[in-house]
Amino acid sequence: YKMSYVLSRLSSKKEVDRAIKETEDKVLVLRFGKENDLVCMQLDEILAKNQHAVSQMATIFIVDIDSVPVYARYFDITLIPATVFFFNGQHMKVDWSTPDHTKFIGSFKCSQDFIDVIEVVYRGAMKGKLIVESPIAPQDVPKYSLLYKDF
Repeated sequence: YKMSYVLSRLSSKKEVDRAIKETEDKVLVLRFGKENDLVCMQLDEILAKNQHAVSQMATIFIVDIDSVPVYARYFDITLIPATVFFFNGQHMKVDWSTPDHTKFIGSFKCSQDFIDVIEVVYRGAMKGKLIVESPIAPQDVPKYSLLYKDF
């Protein structure tokens, strides 16, 4: 049972470009991933459940990573799901207390974490900031670098 069907999807570079250009005064949430990936499914469930709760502040799209290789390269997406935020055409960065501020990797632990992030990005963007502090406790941010042990 997939929640992704209730989420709007973008399936080409042109569609992603248009969403970035045309989403005004709202946070644009782009979830790059694959529909059948387990972690993507977890994240999609959180996105779908909270789409309405954040609708005044955010627009959410899911993007199949294979349909937009140019964006996969641009955002250096090697792990999925990867969630990227924009505001009025500007890429919004978030300090997650990890080395990468350009995207959120993995799924949010709970709905409240996602809603808090949207609120912080939205408020920061409205004040003209391009980077905001993550409201999520660092221990609740997935640490994917741990998967790559040196053998």
